[in-house]
Amino acid sequence: MDYKTCWDLQQELFDAGVARKRTGPIPVPGADGADDAGTVLLVEHPPVYTLGKSGHAENLLVNQEALEAMGAQFFHIDRGGDITFHGPGQLVCYPILDLERIGIGLREYIEALEEAVIRTVAEYGIAAGRIAGASGVWIDPGKARPRKICAIGVRSSRYVTMHGFALNVTTDLEWFSRINPCGFTDRGVTSIAAETGSQPSIQEVKQLVIRELATALQCEITAVRERRPAKGPGISLISHPEGGPERRFLNDATGGGDSGGQRRNDIKTNNDNWKLNVKIYVKLKL
Repeated sequence: MDYKTCWDLQQELFDAGVARKRTGPIPVPGADGADDAGTVLLVEHPPVYTLGKSGHAENLLVNQEALEAMGAQFFHIDRGGDITFHGPGQLVCYPILDLERIGIGLREYIEALEEAVIRTVAEYGIAAGRIAGASGVWIDPGKARPRKICAIGVRSSRYVTMHGFALNVTTDLEWFSRINPCGFTDRGVTSIAAETGSQPSIQEVKQLVIRELATALQCEITAVRERRPAKGPGISLISHPEGGPERRFLNDATGGGDSGGQRRNDIKTNNDNWKLNVKIYVKLKL
């Protein structure tokens, strides 16, 4: 998805979330509409460099002409953090969420994003962790030259969030040689492919990210199907903190039923960019 198009969509969802906060108190969980915590966008971008509001332009090491020759764009945006790269082979996750509805603060939220990524890359045998004072997910965080596998930068207002994280899956890491990633000159970048030698698909990693993000936030995440695809099934994924993910086949190409309730092992969609609803998961004590 084009970066500007996605940024505009984020802003629209963010503005609507903030406006809703101005209309009255936070609804009680379980009341009509009160379980709607927001939206998650999962996308890949064409090559683009983004600089956060507190970033330093000198961390972009090439000029505008060189960027254009490489087919890359550049945006100075309103998230925290410094400069980073987005492009093919990288899964970018933008949660536009009302943290008050979920019941967490901003620091807990960033830790939940980090935890979801740490658990995701662990599925590929990668041991990742955190570095104090440096957001994101790192490989070998206690060594002399740690490597960042996932950058995190968010914006929030009235506890509504936008922007999010970028996980390098099969990203061409040469793109990072044109910047000081996240403003660091003494730390490296890496990807799932670089660490393991495997080439996991973005779709496969998306499913893991959805599952682990739902677990970390203790929320339910379901797919939004805004229009019927020309062919192929619709999807729904419900992932609870307990019991693992439940995947349900919803519609065939003709808009039929659930094929007799048959469960499928994999989520399938003909759309590479996913829009997902986030709902509060309420544990009932009987």
